[in-house]
Amino acid sequence: MNSNLNATAPHSTNRCHGHCETRKGHATEERSASKVFVPQVDIVESDDRITLVADLPGVDQETLDISVEKNVLSLRGTVKPNIPEGYQLAYSEFEVGNFERSFTISNDIDRAGIEAVMKDGVLRLTLPKAQHAMLQKIPVKTVS
Repeated sequence: MNSNLNATAPHSTNRCHGHCETRKGHATEERSASKVFVPQVDIVESDDRITLVADLPGVDQETLDISVEKNVLSLRGTVKPNIPEGYQLAYSEFEVGNFERSFTISNDIDRAGIEAVMKDGVLRLTLPKAQHAMLQKIPVKTVS
């Protein structure tokens, strides 16, 4: 089976049962004053689609940007600190930062059919396979 989706993040590489490639490394990257986190994802594949589930705590529909340029699917989520008006942060154990992750997708993905649903900080991205990439059964006829 062809690799339809490659996930990129810095450093080491793991194979996902031969269907996708992910690269994981440092969980955060420093950029200016805020951190950028690499979100954790689960990727599953069926005969007709690939489903990607990403954890993006603190990101909502308005602060999420999903784009496809050439063969790169990019996720970018912005998180704003939740500090009540009139207060200053005195101590924090929870790090606030934005999220970024990119995936290389093959030509076997129907880009026009990609759908995204965001609920409670979890993104479910459905990438349908193009008709030419789906498994086709060929009937075998018997000759008498």
